[in-house]
Amino acid sequence: MTYFVTGATGFIGRNLVEKLLARKGTIHCLVRKGSMDKFEALRERLGDDGKRLVAVQGDIGKPHLGLTPAQRKALAGKIKHFFHLAAIYDLAADAESQYKANVEGTRHAMQLADEIKAGCFHHASSIAVAGMYPGVFREDMFDEAEDVDANPYFKTKHESEAIVRKECTRPHRIYRPAIVLGHSQTGEIDKIDGPYYFFRTLKKLRQMLPAWMPVLGIEGGRVNMVPVDFVVDAMDHIAHKPGLDGGVFHLTDPAPLRIGQVLNIFAHAGHAPQMSMRLDARMFAFIPAVVRQGLAGLPPVKRFVNAVLRDLGIPAEALKLINYPTRFDSRETERALRGSKIKLPKLDSYAWRLWDYWERHLDPDLFVDHSLSGKVKGRRVLITGGSSGIGKAAALKIAGAGGKVLICARGADELAEAKKEIEAAGGVCHTYVADLAEMKSADELVATIVKEHGGVDILVNNAGRSIRRAIASSYDRFHDFERTMQLNYFGSLRLIMGFLPGMTERHRGHVINISSIGVLTNAPRFSAYVASKAALDAFSRCAQAEFSDNGINFTTINMPLVKTPMIAPTKMYDSVPTLSPDEAADLIAEAIIDRPVRIATRTGIFAQLLYAVAPRLYEVIMNTAFRMFPDSAAAKGMKGRAELEQQQPTSEQVAFAAIMRGVHW
Repeated sequence: MTYFVTGATGFIGRNLVEKLLARKGTIHCLVRKGSMDKFEALRERLGDDGKRLVAVQGDIGKPHLGLTPAQRKALAGKIKHFFHLAAIYDLAADAESQYKANVEGTRHAMQLADEIKAGCFHHASSIAVAGMYPGVFREDMFDEAEDVDANPYFKTKHESEAIVRKECTRPHRIYRPAIVLGHSQTGEIDKIDGPYYFFRTLKKLRQMLPAWMPVLGIEGGRVNMVPVDFVVDAMDHIAHKPGLDGGVFHLTDPAPLRIGQVLNIFAHAGHAPQMSMRLDARMFAFIPAVVRQGLAGLPPVKRFVNAVLRDLGIPAEALKLINYPTRFDSRETERALRGSKIKLPKLDSYAWRLWDYWERHLDPDLFVDHSLSGKVKGRRVLITGGSSGIGKAAALKIAGAGGKVLICARGADELAEAKKEIEAAGGVCHTYVADLAEMKSADELVATIVKEHGGVDILVNNAGRSIRRAIASSYDRFHDFERTMQLNYFGSLRLIMGFLPGMTERHRGHVINISSIGVLTNAPRFSAYVASKAALDAFSRCAQAEFSDNGINFTTINMPLVKTPMIAPTKMYDSVPTLSPDEAADLIAEAIIDRPVRIATRTGIFAQLLYAVAPRLYEVIMNTAFRMFPDSAAAKGMKGRAELEQQQPTSEQVAFAAIMRGVHW
């Protein structure tokens, strides 16, 4: 027995070819010139010695599939089964390419099948031929389809099947597979489609929430899905069963699940939170359609929806099928498969294999460069306060990854030492002496860097001043508030405003502001410091809204307590948990790689939530901490031994600081 297969190197095609190899005969595979590597890989994978799998170079976009007269003559009268599988299976593909492949390709395949007198023409259609038919669509139905113009894929699959029905002169059989999932035994699939579009959303939920936490979701309509091995097993069996010419066969699930159920099955497989409460879109039917369409058409709504879908990797066309109204009767298929032992497996029995294969091979995040080198190599990175502490550690890390590091600080000697260390490690470093508390100095720094380097790609506002002193001890020290605001807010703001024009012109830039966990926890004794950092946080939130569509990102890092020279005067911090400068630099690297809006510890986020939900309770907790941790000796003007005696922490203080890890006290 001899076969001819179009689309043999495609997903369904290569699985069908493997099935056909279990039978006797030669399999001629239509292969485009540019896909010969795929064909050779398929041959090697299936262990063919070159005698049974034969490549026939051609193109479905050309008449007679592009075969020469000599090729057609050689095949004449020899092909028992002609399988036409080649098509574009993609809801998001453009209409022109789908028409060329799905409609014209089918006509060209039929031309060849007719000329070579193929025994039977097997056409792989789709349940998409039903369009948006409301109700049960039987295998003997075709003209009853509705709204096939809703999507180019629906339309072209409907037109291609119509061509087979009206123009095919050879005996033929038509197969209408549902959404084809990966192999139920291996999980293998070659592209993201159908429910796979939502896997990334489930993964993000898993990263944000524990698996046991219930979430709100959608119910949606029933979605018909089958694994590829069921499709090819059924197609192979029906194709070789006599007496079925002219038949149409739904390769579908007779009891399809709703979208909400499907997503929960995959959420369970991926250890993500499940949707315990699912909303049915029909509950909003009381809202007039014209109102819903009007709201959806508003520019802000469209931009928001498009941004979310783009981030999640979900094509807009997929959302239109959430309330898919069609059910499919498959009695003819069930009758044809009777006695064959071919059964459709339950989704929950193999969903974990599909998830595992996707996560290992198709997850879009696998193909994104998550290395620091990939983000900073050759880029200009300015780090303020880069001569010591967090800034120096970050500079070493970024320079080591290939970044062009620019550091500034007030001390020329410290800068020279930092530069020497960075260059000794093989990095590139430029140093600038500047006092960012002085606006003139900040402006001169910007002008110099723009002149010498053309601006910066990444600005890390790390330089800062911290003061730990109770408000009651600051009545005559208003300059504390002025100094912190001058450096922490105005100095950083001056640099941002100086480099933003260049970033805007290039449509690329990243501003990273080193804030404090104190902004989230409302740390007592740090009112001057926290207020200045909070001002910078607020500016960044406003700037994000203005520059998000211009390729410029703002990231705020609510840094927990870090063991740097800035906290050295408070000896109590020697006994409480702190981050090392290297650990803090890792947070900056994370910000550069992922460009999140905010990086904060769980303690900081919890404190912010608690304050939002129960502000009075939170006030009591922080007041208790305020009374537990007295002013430092430095804040009271004490020096020498008196300072050491004053700041030896008690066991209660150490325990409280350990529980509230990273918080300033």
